[in-house]
Order: sequence, then C-alpha cells, then structure tokens
Amino acid sequence: MDFEVMLQGFVNALSWQNIIVIVLATTLGVVIGSMPGLSAAMGVALLIPMTFTMDPATGLIMLIGIYCGAIFGGSISAILISTPGTPAASATLIEGYEMTKKGQGGKALKTAAVASFTGAMVSAVALYGFAPLLAQLSLRFGPAEYFWLAVFGLTIIAGVSTGSMLKGLLAGAFGLVLAMIGLDPITGMPRFTFGMNELISGIPFTPALIGLFAMSQVLIMAEKRMKNTGITNQVKDNSTITWGEIKKMKTTLGRSSIIGTIIGLLPGAGATIAAFVGYNEAKRFSKNKDEFGKGAQEGVAGAEAANNSVTGSSLIPTLTLGIPGESVTAVLLGGLVIHGLQPGPDLFTVHANTTYTFLAGFVFVNVVMLLLGLYGARYFVGVTKIPDGALIPIIFTLSVIGSYAIHNNFFDVILMFIFGLIGYFFRKFTLNSASIVLALILGILAESGFRRTLVISGNDPLALVASPISIVLIVLTVLSLFSPIVMNKFTKSAT
Repeated sequence: MDFEVMLQGFVNALSWQNIIVIVLATTLGVVIGSMPGLSAAMGVALLIPMTFTMDPATGLIMLIGIYCGAIFGGSISAILISTPGTPAASATLIEGYEMTKKGQGGKALKTAAVASFTGAMVSAVALYGFAPLLAQLSLRFGPAEYFWLAVFGLTIIAGVSTGSMLKGLLAGAFGLVLAMIGLDPITGMPRFTFGMNELISGIPFTPALIGLFAMSQVLIMAEKRMKNTGITNQVKDNSTITWGEIKKMKTTLGRSSIIGTIIGLLPGAGATIAAFVGYNEAKRFSKNKDEFGKGAQEGVAGAEAANNSVTGSSLIPTLTLGIPGESVTAVLLGGLVIHGLQPGPDLFTVHANTTYTFLAGFVFVNVVMLLLGLYGARYFVGVTKIPDGALIPIIFTLSVIGSYAIHNNFFDVILMFIFGLIGYFFRKFTLNSASIVLALILGILAESGFRRTLVISGNDPLALVASPISIVLIVLTVLSLFSPIVMNKFTKSAT
C-alpha cells in the first residue's frame, strides 16, 4: 500500500467542496433511510445523475454518503415507531422499539449510532488493508457454500424468537413457504403465482416488510386507541449513553463488526442477513439473555454494528473484481463506470488518487453519521411525543407511498395491506414477524444453492460437503443449534 497516496486521499477528502458534500449527502441518506420504502439503493440510484458534472471522487463520496446514511437512518424509525426504514433495520427493531416503550428511545438511537460507526470503521480497516485477499475469499463461495450459509442463517430464527421456540419455527416455516412463490430458480417455470404476473418475481420484499412492521403497527395503535389503552407517547426519554455502557458492549461490537465485514463480502447476502446474525450472536453470548425481547441494549448494538460493517466490506469485491456485494454496490458500480473507472487493479494504481479520496470520504461520512446520531437523537426522539391520533395517519401515509413508490404499482399497496393483516395477527398471537422476513430472504438463497449444487454435480449429494468452507458452515450450524442447550446447562451449573 502506498501510504503517501493514502494520506493524500485524506487531504483531498477534507477539501471544502467534499466536506459540504459529505455533510449534505449523509444527512439526506439518514432522511431517506428513515422513511419506509425509500431504500438506500433507491436513494443512490436517484442521485447518480447529479454526479455527472462532479469530480469523480466527489461524486462517489456523495453516493457513499447516501448509502451509509440510509443504512443508519433505517434504525431511527425502527427504534421510535416500530417501522424499519430499511430491511437491514428489521433486527434493530426487536430490541430498539422495546427500549422506546421503556422511555429509552434516545439511548437506543445513540447506541445504534455508536455501533454503526464501530462497524463501519472495522470494515474500513478491511477495505484499506485486506481488499485483494478478502475479495478472493468471496470468489470461493459457490452454490453449495451459499446453501449452507442460508441454513446457518435459518438457525437464527431461534434467536429472534423471544418467546416460544415452536412459534418461532412456525413463523419461519411460513416465510419459507412464501419464498417458494415466483419462478423456479432452475426451470424458470412460475409456481404458486395463481396467474398473477406481479408475483412472477416472487413476493415483493419491501411491501411485505412495510406491511409486516409498519401497517401492523398502525392496526395495533388504532386498536389500543379505540380501547383507550394505547401506550402514551408522552414519556420522559432517557437519551444518555455512558462510556461505561459502551465498554460493556465492546465484545458485542467487535464480534458483530467482524461478522458483518465477512458477510458483506458475499454477493447477495447483504446488510439484512448480517444484522440478524449479529443480533443472534449478541443474544447467544450475552450474560443477560433475559433482557432480550424486553429492550436489550446489546441487541441494538449487535444488529447495528453488523449491518453497517457491510457498507465497507461490500465495496471490496466491487472495487477489486467488479462483483457487487449487494444491490446498493451494484448501483455504485454503475456510478464508477459512468465516471470512466473500471473495477480492478487500475483503481489502486492508475486511479489511486481518486480511489483513496473516495475511501477517505467513506471514513469521514461515518464520522458525520456518528455526530448526527449522537447529537440528533434528542430531536429524533421527538417523534415519540407525537400523539397516536397524529402518528397513525403519518405511518399509514408513508406505508402506502413507500409501497407504491418501488414499482409504481398499486398491487404492491394491496400486498402491503395483506401483510399488514398477517403482521397484526402474528403480533396478537405473539408470533415473531422477523422470522418471516429472515426465512423469506434465506429461503430463496437456500433453495437456489441446494438445487444448483445438485444440477452441477449430477445429483451427487456429497458435492454439498466437498469444500472446507461448507464444512466450516456445517459446524457453525450444528453449534448454533445446540449452543442454547449447552449455554443453559453451563449457566445452571455456574449458579
């Protein structure tokens, strides 16, 4: 690594033009992320035309500011009004909204900000120091490895199920059934679409997410308001977070940051899977498991550190190999090409000045994001003081607009209402909607990986366990399944 070029990148990123872009883009990203339906990918895609006349490094810094800001912004609405602004915030909602109900919404937001910054910085270290090596690791994942990654991810359903394990498994099974709707991944034949062209590509994820969390929350709030038993929003909020609390979470922050960095390398995995894995591992290794499901600060930290560490590591295969780690980096790849920058070694040699300015911009974007989270929490938390009578139509309107805006299709709005009813009844019967989301994502990945492996190997099942990575993932899956039993026995023997 040329340290002189790297340092020059930091100097370039601190020019007054870039500083203005960093602050504005990150702030706009936070706003976009906090609004249901306006994903990070959508925000980046909409702003690419604005970068045409900019210096390439400045334009890329604008796009990364939107990306990082939106991933963090999704946690704001998830924590305060039980409505994840982005899919990656679904895991944050589990503990974050419970903290808000206890009058700790500000503390949850600041925890999310610190965790997001920590995860991003860990991924930045990987981005600077290990880009070529880690990019090669991502190339070693084939269909079999993705299958076992998905199976490992499905064991997390036990972690996000805060009540009955059986209810968690039922919710997960329902999500797996939904994942089968759409085109068969091998034959390309439609299945379970009931003749609806809108379901050819499967269940639209964003409307389903908005329905399960946002619209179901509207129905719950409306019901409680009619019974005059709604949770009052006029609560005195505890928005402080101490250095001692951060130190207690340092192991969780480090573990989730590493998890997210690794998952970010894998094309198609993304921040949502990383968030759930980070949350699950935070719960698994916590000394205070009883707090989970009731507003555990560790749970917020675990989810947010993991989903934000994806932002940096997903850039590694994008910049070095031209393989986008997730949908947002696919859009960013388009931004690179538009500015005449081709992924590969030339980015770090011929165009090193532009590349390292962009990477330094990534660091400063996350510094601004941290400051926005810490100093903006007291203002963000004002949402909890809005009366339910005003909040219900606001969430309802955002849900309808967010669902329609994705494809400009009214069918998505209808689907959102259907999932809203499903989410409502799930909550009434204490089933976890997060299990549906996780199974819906991983079900597609698992089926595709399993069937592609068998097709490639001529139906040889041993191909599923042929690589060292597959063996490692199988071991992790077994440990994940049995670790709750082992940990419980260890805890009982210790007491």
